[in-house]
Amino acid sequence: SSEWFHNETWLDFNMVQSGHRNYEQDDDVFIGPDNWKYFDIDYNLTPVKPTIDGEPSYEGIPEGLHDTTQRFWNDDDVRRYAYWSVFAGAFGYTYGHSAVMQFYNEKDDEPAYGAKEYWQTAINAPGAHQMQYLKQLMLSRPYFERVPDQSLISGENGEKYDRLLATRGKHYAFVYTYRGGRIRVNTESFAARQLKASWFNPRTGEVNELGVYENKGEFKIIVPGPTEDGYDWVLILDEVQNETE
Repeated sequence: SSEWFHNETWLDFNMVQSGHRNYEQDDDVFIGPDNWKYFDIDYNLTPVKPTIDGEPSYEGIPEGLHDTTQRFWNDDDVRRYAYWSVFAGAFGYTYGHSAVMQFYNEKDDEPAYGAKEYWQTAINAPGAHQMQYLKQLMLSRPYFERVPDQSLISGENGEKYDRLLATRGKHYAFVYTYRGGRIRVNTESFAARQLKASWFNPRTGEVNELGVYENKGEFKIIVPGPTEDGYDWVLILDEVQNETE
């Protein structure tokens, strides 16, 4: 919507459709599956307006949408799109499931898009259940002061599935990684002398506090678990407010 109507006074927020294609299927090499790019563009428009992904890849739908011999998008994928978009500046996320979208049930002759289960069970799909954890994380800190900030990433931001997405408030920062590895955070913008680090697990919603560290201008850490698709984590950094500060 921002491409055509952004400056219209009646438009209160923008919406994009990032779609269901993978990197190989995409013919738009600039955007494609990297749905975070839509929000990066919209966030830098004037005036800034809220924006959301109205239709990203749905859980249980084939990559590319129409060819049911392709791999089907799963809970790992919908988490990636959710955290990528919200951390990049979206005001929320639109989750979808193929079977629920079409209300596929036992009375139907055959499903659309190769749906493999009825909607009554699909509403309990792993990705659907995990969406609550994103909301819980975002509301665990002051929400309306939060902004996207890739300057928090020290070094390369990464490409495709290795992309790191960062967002922050006045006294906290979140960094999302889809496939683990190493995270380096530029902490020079934090005024506090100490930072508390924690891991947030997007698959379970669990938080594991790591400890308090001196703010030396950069925080480096190895992500727990293997470096593979779907082993996603959020690094949380909170300023430690001392009584003398």
